[in-house]
Amino acid sequence: MPVSKEITRLEHSAVKLTLTVEKDDVRSQYDALINDYVKNVAIPGFRKGKVPREVLERKFGDGLKDEALNKIFGKAITEVFEDESFPKGDQPLPYSTPRLDGEPVLEFDKDLVFSVLYDVLPQLTVGSWKGLEVEVPDVKTGEEDISRELEEIRERNAIVLDRDDNAAAARDDVVTVNYLELDETGSPIAGSERQDFVFTLGSQYNLYQFDDDILGLKKGDTKDIKKSFPADYVHKELAGKTVTVRVTITALKEKKLPSLDDELAQDVDEKYQTLADLKNSIREKLDKNLEKRIREITVSKILEKVLETTPIELPESMVNMELDAKFRALARRFNTSVEDLAKMLPSMGQAPEQLLAEWRPEAEKALKSRLIVETLMEELKLEASDEEQQAEIEKIIAGTNNPSDGEEIKKYYEQENVREYLIEDIKERKLFELFMAENKVKKGKKESYLEIMSANR
Repeated sequence: MPVSKEITRLEHSAVKLTLTVEKDDVRSQYDALINDYVKNVAIPGFRKGKVPREVLERKFGDGLKDEALNKIFGKAITEVFEDESFPKGDQPLPYSTPRLDGEPVLEFDKDLVFSVLYDVLPQLTVGSWKGLEVEVPDVKTGEEDISRELEEIRERNAIVLDRDDNAAAARDDVVTVNYLELDETGSPIAGSERQDFVFTLGSQYNLYQFDDDILGLKKGDTKDIKKSFPADYVHKELAGKTVTVRVTITALKEKKLPSLDDELAQDVDEKYQTLADLKNSIREKLDKNLEKRIREITVSKILEKVLETTPIELPESMVNMELDAKFRALARRFNTSVEDLAKMLPSMGQAPEQLLAEWRPEAEKALKSRLIVETLMEELKLEASDEEQQAEIEKIIAGTNNPSDGEEIKKYYEQENVREYLIEDIKERKLFELFMAENKVKKGKKESYLEIMSANR
């Protein structure tokens, strides 16, 4: 079915594809539909295959025309998109289904002209990405960072022992509690109960932050605690409220931290003989993490500069897909469904629409940055050779704790979609190497390791 086409570019990377099907082809498609019904339809008073055409058209005329139109639409659109000569840049995005523009009418004395609207990949001309100057924080791994890591190691290797039944709860004790919220009459509020909740006193790792309120209590003791929370409290369901919580201590333990010595280092890994060995290993790990983080910040700042000279019109479907992915990821973190998360958010003082609106600026920035990266990788013809791919896989295997898993890892990267991800990663790192080489990076204000690693930049 020959189809003529015309593309009109719209704003926000949308297009209008206008298709024309000649009237003879329209009639042919309609007649084929009628003939099929004549052969197969059963109507009271007529034998199967003997229903006159005029009876069919009189009885089902509008429905037949609508069905014929839908078949013509589908066939014409498929033919155009499957044509190898149809420009790649005019193909619809995978998540942008072409939608009919207007309500075309089936007429047999004229060509059928109809249009569909859909989103395409944005066309962009990348602005200047060389000769830029960016400023990144001045950060070094300090002794306090190593000490913090050592304390975490001590915590992981601590021995937890039951305290005496008459012992009073003290800071840093590990407590197990049951708690529930009470209403104004002192009756339990259904659904607020929590059994066998374990946390370390002083960590504030509990919804109501009653750490200080249960200091001095003993195992088996119960206390009703009245708590008032500020308007900006992190848990929005309690923000600005005053509640009464009943807490019962059911278990009380104390942590015995190991001494910071050579023996601890040897317990961590037999490759360490002394505490100094462990400290050197920690410093090396932190330095590598810091180097990677500074590199990420540098690339992000360079891309921000490039964005200033690279106008990009994002299609709405692309932004919505990114926001939907973030919302689904949040649901997974809460270990719930998307539907249940949407119901839960209002109780936390935030509607789903409000959350998506807050996310939108960063989502758009991330999408634009990604489009710039992909465009530059293509323009610069960056590739990942078989040797480079193999070297990367070997590097991954060497970095595992169990090198015997090497064959399984190799099989994993033989999967086409996984291998494509690896290739894209290698090409991307090559581009970022060019970013670092072609632009000036100067040190800015001094910041701590902890600030850099925890900041969302």
